[in-house]
Amino acid sequence: MLQKKLLSGLFWVLLLNLLIKPFWILGIEVGMQNAVGHEEYGFYFAIFNLAYIFNILLDLGITNYNTRNIARHPQLLHKHFSSIITVKILLLGLYLVATFTIGLLKGYHSRQFSILAFLCINQFLNSFILYLRSNFEGLLLFKWDSVISILDRVIMILICGCLLWLPNHPAIKIEYFVYAQTAAYLITTAVALAVLLSRMKKLKVNCETVNCEGVNCELTNLNLRFSWPFTFAIIKQSAPYALLVLLMASYNRIDPVLLESLIPDGTLQAGIYAGAFRLLDALTMIAYLVSVPLLPIYSKLTRPPIDTPHLASVTRLMFSLIIIFAITAAITFSSMSHTLMSLLFEENIDQLEKVFRILIYSIIPISVTYIFGTLLTADGRLRRLNILAACSLALNILINLILIPRHGAIGSAYASLAAQSFMAVTQLVSALRQFDMKPHCSYTIKIALFTLFIIGCNILLRQMGISWLPWLLAILAAALIAALLLRLINIKEIMTIIKEQ
Repeated sequence: MLQKKLLSGLFWVLLLNLLIKPFWILGIEVGMQNAVGHEEYGFYFAIFNLAYIFNILLDLGITNYNTRNIARHPQLLHKHFSSIITVKILLLGLYLVATFTIGLLKGYHSRQFSILAFLCINQFLNSFILYLRSNFEGLLLFKWDSVISILDRVIMILICGCLLWLPNHPAIKIEYFVYAQTAAYLITTAVALAVLLSRMKKLKVNCETVNCEGVNCELTNLNLRFSWPFTFAIIKQSAPYALLVLLMASYNRIDPVLLESLIPDGTLQAGIYAGAFRLLDALTMIAYLVSVPLLPIYSKLTRPPIDTPHLASVTRLMFSLIIIFAITAAITFSSMSHTLMSLLFEENIDQLEKVFRILIYSIIPISVTYIFGTLLTADGRLRRLNILAACSLALNILINLILIPRHGAIGSAYASLAAQSFMAVTQLVSALRQFDMKPHCSYTIKIALFTLFIIGCNILLRQMGISWLPWLLAILAAALIAALLLRLINIKEIMTIIKEQ
């Protein structure tokens, strides 16, 4: 029964996110950027990334702690619920101090602070929604978790769609986009909270029939209360993970912030970077969804005694799936960069193309990180991951400081690619050494042959001058055939792993 619930939950999360989020990223966000212009969107995007970088201060690992805890002891939901809400409100104060301090140091003016304030509220609401979802996950209410995971985007699509496409709509300002996010998060929070409170009432009967280990399980009125021991216990357990998230968010999102700060036309360059980043963001989501089952699989396989051959087999299979996707996407979309940017945007196409052609190759190291970073995380190697992430952040900032004044957004694209590549290679080497896994020479040759084949196919299709859709379909078919012929994909192995889970 538990296995059925887990598979059903994974199915719904994947299905709903793949249906909604690509439309959000490539439809609404691109539409808003075209409506307000690259410079105005870059103005917003730099502030958004500042708010995003520090959002780990709103959680500090509470969500992961809560998921594990409620899954084991659902009767503790009511007691911990009010305590955690209080902690999150206190963390909001810390978060606001951190972000507004950086804003002051950067010399933000009144309009920037106004947008930053709403974006901070949005980040808090998003963090609170993730906490509420962790309770659904802990109670194995996966369908509700799936619905809540996309509800905010559905609401934003409706609001922003009306702004963009209804006749006689008012002139669009970037502030409207921010306010739409706030409204969507508020509605989603209210829905999630209402559903969770109704489920909490049902726990009363169950709570009276289980061993609560001395804990008072009686469901009373919700009263906010704060406990220093409870807070310190959560922070102590989750601090390494929180630091890792902060560092990774920083080297992933700091480029627009530096662009906006270092050069006179920084907002325009940040907007161009944001436009080129948009498709990478959508593709990264697909890579992430492919890697979703990895953490529980790796957590199981890394428990002593480690079955190294089995671990290596699973790693090779998942790496093959995700690297085939990443190599195909990077080479193909880089080859048709001008066409794609022309389809998505209305101005600055040449600059967008140059940035996108470089930035899209980041999908390869990002995908590698999803495999080997997850493996190291499952094995508890957070200290090592934090060191690597700190080095990646330092490398990203250093290259940005050198290249941004000369090359603008193109320099940031190179900086991002370098930082992502460093993180991927060091994680790969570290994981292989940690688990004594040695890649076979024949496998490496197969990956190289596959890469050369995809390059050749794209060169041929470009010379044929066909349109982007037949080009894309032809490449997908060619990649699948090549992967099967080279035996990079083994259908039997995939079915075996699915049955095991």
